[in-house]
Amino acid sequence: MNNHPFHLVDMSPWPITGSIGVMTMTSGLIMWFHKLNMNLVLLGTLIVLLTMIQWWRDISRESTFQGMHTKKVTLSMKLGMILFILSEVLFFMSFFWAYFHSSLSPSMEIGLQWPPMGIKPFNPMNIPMLNTMILLSSGISMTWAHHSLINKNYSQSMQSIMLTIFLGIYFTILQAYEYNESSFCISDCIYGSTFFMSTGFHGFHVIVGTIFIIISSVRIYKLHQSSIHHVGFESSAWYWHFVDVVWLFLYISVYWWGM
Repeated sequence: MNNHPFHLVDMSPWPITGSIGVMTMTSGLIMWFHKLNMNLVLLGTLIVLLTMIQWWRDISRESTFQGMHTKKVTLSMKLGMILFILSEVLFFMSFFWAYFHSSLSPSMEIGLQWPPMGIKPFNPMNIPMLNTMILLSSGISMTWAHHSLINKNYSQSMQSIMLTIFLGIYFTILQAYEYNESSFCISDCIYGSTFFMSTGFHGFHVIVGTIFIIISSVRIYKLHQSSIHHVGFESSAWYWHFVDVVWLFLYISVYWWGM
């Protein structure tokens, strides 16, 4: 028996298999871009997916069945999630910095104007506005799910989580359609670079957040999370609200003000 409330984790193979998978995936991306060969990137993706499934399985066992996640452990996890989201804020701040640096003082090379010559920006009242409403609605449904879980109303919690997942997937589909219809690409001067880097990484975060919520919904369905012990779900809710707020800044800056 331990005489302390902390969780000293057992040795695990998943960090090294995850590293191998990510290295294989990035090497495969280079092969895909330059040689049009997808074999290595598919292998890397498979390794990462299998690592994720088994690592999350082990964490579920430790927290739910072995009782390793004490109050001290859950507090440290919450603090870790807060610091992670803070690092993500700084990550997106670099994209906003690049965007405003180039847009507030356009250089001669892009015609001393913003958007640059030859760039036809998206109409902010079309898909971008719809995506804004979708994400704001998903934030409301996520809050509904959280309060339902706290009040031990598991059926309503599952319904609202399913709605959030649907809205997240819908957002991703619409963004993919928007990219497909774009009249410019990432190599079209600084506008294309900042637009696709900022909105693309946000789209990636939406996909990650959707997966996060899907895993949380499975654990709630299996009664792994209770009204007083649901750190995993709470973390996914925080992450999703962060994604919502970033999109609001992107919509106002890149789509609306930047046109």
